[in-house]
Amino acid sequence: MKGIYIFLADGFEDVEALGTNDVLRRAGLRSELVSIAEEPFVCSSHRVTVSVDDCLPFMQDTDHAGTTERDVLIFPGGMPGSKSLAACKPLIRLMQEHYDAGGTVAAICAAPGLVLSQLKGIAGATVTCFDGFESALEAAGARFEPRPAITSGRIITGRSAGHALSFALEIVRKVRPEKFEEVSHALYLDTWKSE
Repeated sequence: MKGIYIFLADGFEDVEALGTNDVLRRAGLRSELVSIAEEPFVCSSHRVTVSVDDCLPFMQDTDHAGTTERDVLIFPGGMPGSKSLAACKPLIRLMQEHYDAGGTVAAICAAPGLVLSQLKGIAGATVTCFDGFESALEAAGARFEPRPAITSGRIITGRSAGHALSFALEIVRKVRPEKFEEVSHALYLDTWKSE
């Protein structure tokens, strides 16, 4: 599946979805917001209503020809959004087909444990997630580390909303590495130091 897609269900985490989308667009990447339902609007966990670019039910005949590691499917956390993503069988099937075709998958917060733990291919990957969601990943053969964001092959994971920009920058590093320093600097993430 060519392109970058952020999948949303009602109850998605605002910062993890919209912050990631913002950083990707700052890097000159086209990312699309996709509802897993047929509705053109999705409501976040903090009651922000977002208009989407597409709906999963209309993407089921997706062609995976030419998919590379620079094509990314992204799953934000948030409740009950992550649970809804994990329960969406067409989405899980699409994720597996995309990964099998050579694409990258990325998830943050609860989504690594709920969504990516269902990925055949997660075994051996080093991942992170929100505390309490690592057991399904470990049961699937992944190794959990409590870091802000991790890239392990074609799997990118982020820890929490507080690390959403680090997560997004890992995606930038994978897809358009020449923009990583520029975007980090534009956000002053390369100059921040704790006092």
